[in-house]
Amino acid sequence: MEILNKQVLVDNANVRIIRLDILSPAIAAKAKAGQFVALMADVKGERIPLTIVDSNAQKGMISIVFQEVGLTTRLLGQLKPPDKLYALSGPLGHATEVLDYGKVILVGGGLGIAEIYPVAKALKARGNNITAVLGARSKGQLILENELKGVCDQIYFLTDDGSYGEKGFTTDKLLGLLKEGSYDLVYTVGPIAMMRKVSEITGNFAVRTIASLNALMVDATGMCGCCRVTVAGEVKFSCVDGPEFDAQKVDWDQLQTRNRMYQDSEEHICKLEKQA
Repeated sequence: MEILNKQVLVDNANVRIIRLDILSPAIAAKAKAGQFVALMADVKGERIPLTIVDSNAQKGMISIVFQEVGLTTRLLGQLKPPDKLYALSGPLGHATEVLDYGKVILVGGGLGIAEIYPVAKALKARGNNITAVLGARSKGQLILENELKGVCDQIYFLTDDGSYGEKGFTTDKLLGLLKEGSYDLVYTVGPIAMMRKVSEITGNFAVRTIASLNALMVDATGMCGCCRVTVAGEVKFSCVDGPEFDAQKVDWDQLQTRNRMYQDSEEHICKLEKQA
């Protein structure tokens, strides 16, 4: 669980995104696209889930990408080689179903772009034609651009301020692509509002759509039930049944409500930390 490498991917406009390469031979040997780990930075931090962005079984190494937001991610951001994590478990969750779909669109927003990368790499290795639609607030907050260019057949960048690529939203670009041609699968990960809109758009075109859900988790092993989500009228746990689900069957209203449960408490804690 030793930190091997640390790279600050973004550090601007109060946004700090970091990549860590971690020594974990057991997890690296089994990790697949779509899976995640649960970790604790130190004994004072909470247990949080983070996607396995990359893995190398020969080196026994996995990579994670995270944004410093709360206490735990800030503690994690303070680590550097050769520091060690307090706890690490994985790989968790079901791996992405990698099949010969044909033409695939991957829609990622913000930090979700990091989760798009391992899926794009796995689907491309299977022979699929990959189109990526990636969005961020500005050019300075886009991540893993070069890595994704290396595995995607077509790639579109959208920024809120028009500082890079096209100015606009990923969902508008998705709608345009679906109007212009036929696609066999859409995969999306990012802000809940974006994924919800993606599912609404693809539903009108009868395109199978998979969403990787970022539901709240505590133990990430199905024990606490914190990450439950309703899919096709049935209660599922994102950690053990997901994190990927049929986007058009997800109860998005419930998911958005649950993910806002601790928003006031988190904002209060952040204010106290700034005053300290």
